[in-house]
Amino acid sequence: MPAVAANGITIEYQEQGQGDPLLLIMGLGGQLVDWPQGLVDTFATAGFRVIRFDNRDAGLSTEFDWEPPSRRQNIGMQIMGRAPEVGYDLSDMADDAAALLDVLEIDAAHVVGVSMGGMIGQLLAFHHPDRVLTLTSIMSNTGDRRHGIISPRVLAKFLKHAPTRETAAVDGTELYRHFAGPAWDYDVHLQRATVAVQRSYRPKGLLRQLAAIAATGDRTELLETLDVPTLVIHGLVDTLVTPSGGIATAKAIQGAQLLMFPDMGHDLPAVRWVDMVTAIRTLADRVHHPDLSPLVSS
Repeated sequence: MPAVAANGITIEYQEQGQGDPLLLIMGLGGQLVDWPQGLVDTFATAGFRVIRFDNRDAGLSTEFDWEPPSRRQNIGMQIMGRAPEVGYDLSDMADDAAALLDVLEIDAAHVVGVSMGGMIGQLLAFHHPDRVLTLTSIMSNTGDRRHGIISPRVLAKFLKHAPTRETAAVDGTELYRHFAGPAWDYDVHLQRATVAVQRSYRPKGLLRQLAAIAATGDRTELLETLDVPTLVIHGLVDTLVTPSGGIATAKAIQGAQLLMFPDMGHDLPAVRWVDMVTAIRTLADRVHHPDLSPLVSS
């Protein structure tokens, strides 16, 4: 996998397919290998040049060294609406994505972000509107503390989660079952988690990213200014970022389309790959063919 210098850091990335550039932005603590390969293949088959990368403090991209708040402190500050002292926030991570496009000589791309990646994609569209052809925000929220908040049951599990490198793949998969949907596959997730941990293990990087989310705060007013074709996807049984987060996101962005799946939690189930890719392909095609009918109503 190649690495490039961009925005003052090193970014590890991978490309697959030919066609319209599609930038995939992963969520909290995730790596580019956490995108299901079958989903990436489906995007490529649909005519996209798929670009996935490791966010800063994840995978093989630059690791920072500032001391983050603990998991409990991070969550507490988000609940209280207090901004921690951080070395970067989500706007800096959005700048990373724009800089990666610069290095790859891509003027603009279709952007798809999951969870924290959806937040980064939203800010990429705000700070660099000319770089985003379409935006797809999956299982994410607006940063508004009233919507898309973690369920109390999952919060308790999340706060108790304390894996080591040796147990991270199994412990992380066990935690994931509490916010994944009914179509989620334990064994497939464990296999992918094992590969990810062997590739890179950065628990403090996850905490720094979590602090960056808290420091960024509510993005609702920014989202209301966006003028980009947008699709919001959310699972109705998501307990990590509850469905109201997706609904609030779609309401905030003018003209956004909302697509919700009853069998999807905070995961990307294989049974919905074709549905998601078809919706994103349709949105992308409407940029070039504005006479096409909308996919769904908001």
